Order: sequence, then C-alpha cells, then structure tokens
Amino acid sequence: MNMLPRNAVRSFSAASKSGEWLPGAKLKQGTKLVHAGVSPEPRTGAIITPIYNSATFVQDSVADYLKKGYSYSRTNNPTVKVLEEKVAEIEHGYGAAVSGTGMAATTTIMAAFMKAGDHCVISDCSYGGTNRICREHFAKDFNMSFSFEDFRDPANIEKAIIPGKTKVIFSETPANPTLSLVDLDAVSALAKKYGCRHVVDTTFATPVILRAMDHGADITLTSLTKFYDGHNIGVGGAVITRTAEDYERVKLVQNMHGNIMNPNQAFNILQTSKTMGLRVRQQSANAMKIATWLEKHPKVTKCMYPGLDSFPQKAIADKYHRDGLHGGMLWFDLKGGAPSGIQLMDFAARPWSLCENLGATESIITACAVMTHANMLAEDRAKVGITDGFIRISVGIEDVDDLIESLKVALDQVKV
Repeated sequence: MNMLPRNAVRSFSAASKSGEWLPGAKLKQGTKLVHAGVSPEPRTGAIITPIYNSATFVQDSVADYLKKGYSYSRTNNPTVKVLEEKVAEIEHGYGAAVSGTGMAATTTIMAAFMKAGDHCVISDCSYGGTNRICREHFAKDFNMSFSFEDFRDPANIEKAIIPGKTKVIFSETPANPTLSLVDLDAVSALAKKYGCRHVVDTTFATPVILRAMDHGADITLTSLTKFYDGHNIGVGGAVITRTAEDYERVKLVQNMHGNIMNPNQAFNILQTSKTMGLRVRQQSANAMKIATWLEKHPKVTKCMYPGLDSFPQKAIADKYHRDGLHGGMLWFDLKGGAPSGIQLMDFAARPWSLCENLGATESIITACAVMTHANMLAEDRAKVGITDGFIRISVGIEDVDDLIESLKVALDQVKV
C-alpha cells in the first residue's frame, strides 16, 4: 500500500491495485488524521505502525551507512518518524520534529533561530512555561532580549520590532489562558517585512480549527500533550516548519539537545490523534453550551469563549476558526473575585477534575494563578487579567448536561 499522497490534485481515476491510494487523490483532513504518514508495515502488513524500541540500527557496511535512514534513536527513530510525517501533513508544513515535551519544542525553536544579542517580540499572554523560559533562561543566561506585547493589535508588535535585531515574532492563538486571538495574516506580513520568523503556538486551536501555515506562519509550535494526545496519557511537543532549510536546522538542534520523543509515546499519539477531529468537534459543542449557560448565571461576572457573540474578538474568531469551531477552552470570573473562584474550584465535583493539562477527553478545571501560570510574575499575570480566582476550564467529551449540573451544584455553594 502506498503512503497517503501529499499535496496532489483530487482525482477519481482507478487505483492500480487493491490497497493503493487513488492516483493524485487530495484527501480531506478527517482522512489525513487517520492515515497521514502511515503505511502498513511491509514485512507483515500490520496496519498499525510498530514500536521500534531500539537504540541503534545495524548498518550493512560503512559505504552504506544511513542507507536505511536510521542509525541512532536520538537522531531519528522509525516510529517517531511516522508521527513527524503525520503532524507535518496535518499542519500543512514541510517537515516536523517531535520532542519529549511542548517545552522542549519551545526550547528548540529559540535555540535554533536566536543567539546572544538577538531580540524576540512575544505575546504578553502565553503559556506560563514559555513566559518563564524567555525571562529566566534565555534572557538572563544567553543575553537574548524579549518584548512582551499585547498581540491583539499588530501595531503593538510593529512598534516593538528592532530592525536587524528582531529575529522571531512569537504568537500564541488562542492565548493560554485568556483566549486572546492574533490576526495571523497581519503579523505574518510584519515578519516578512522585517525579515523575522513568525512562530505561532496553536496548541489551543489544533489543526482542526486553525492551521497557522495557511496564514503565512514560518513555524508552528504545538504541545502534542493536549489535543493530539487528548487522553492524558503522556507528554510531547512538535515544531513544524514551512521550509526545508528551517526543518534541517530544527532537526540539527534537536539532535544536539537530545530531546526527541520516545517511540512509545509516538506510538500512543499516532493512535489518539486519529480521533482528534471527532473530539474537537464534541469539545467545541460542549464548550459552547457551557459558556452560554455560564454567561447567564447570576454569580458569573464574565465568561470568555470565542464562540460567544460577547467575545471581544469575535470577528477575528470567525475569520480564522474553521467550520464554526472554537475549541474546548473557556474561562470565567465570579462575583466575589478570587475567594469565590477558589471556592468553586474546591467544590467542583466529578466529572470535573481539578488538575493541570487540557484538551483531553476528561473535563478539567484549573486555578491558573497557582498552577499553570504560577511561574509568571504576579504583576504580569495581573496585566493580562489572570487573577487569583481566574477559572480556566478544558471541556471534555462527557455528556454536557452532567458537566453543567456539576458546575451548578458547585456555584450554589459559593458564597458571594
């Protein structure tokens, strides 16, 4: 069976034999989620990619070194390579490098495309780990500089660019945890104008909702831990590049850092990612119903979800989010501020789980100020609106009535 054809023209001409793809077929995303990068194992015909738990690979001779493509699993591994090909195809990139964690992917990007003295314009609201590594590691230890700006207005980004010194513009859309959005076309145009690379973290969006490569991004970053895995099984990250040159640079830096994903986790994500489209659609539908209900609750002062008409950047959401899908993430505040929010999170019963992570089949409620974004400076959290009672929820695929009932009971117990 031939590998799924890439970037070809849609055709309905006959396949040459059973098990081959239609010549020139351009398949839709749901099919790509299942089949991209994957071919039956040639010796046995196994439909599932095997786990190659081998540190090294025997060579036929010195002259034929790397003829089979593999030498040592820190550099490349057959199971991992299939996942990389799947992710690159799904995200519309040239190539992908998958790593042990999302933070490893972020580290690879910064190490690959910045050096001492270089400057980066980055969103003032991003994942807490991203914020911290820029402030505490790259800035202090490697003499890189960062401007943390409000990316809701591209003018803020252009003002912060230092021509000749700014090497990376780092967007995150929707941003974690405030869900602020970025006009990707406009920012990509700025990056091109000033000779920067536009890096976009689309973890919250997933390629089901948004592909940054379709809007001029040079590099897409995603935490595979979240919606790709989607089952709270393990962690991982991916860097997807638009060009062969950037792909080779990323793979070189990843090899030097030694942060490639292990084949067992690559195998897991190869399976779980097949249902990402189904899960994201259900999570989006559930989130919309929960957000609509929360917005009307008398104890809720604010509910933010890109699908709501009240969302401040609704026009941007509708422009960039495909098929009317806006994801499984939302947040809200309560009357009484932080004490009320903390009460609610302590009262929220199953099926909600109070923990970190997001994007999984299980619904999760998170106190960002003391969990995911505790490593941000308090003043920086306050600047972007992450209060101590900020309630972020990741909506799963459970029955939405059960999720709402649990929130209702918890809200009834909150004293405001």
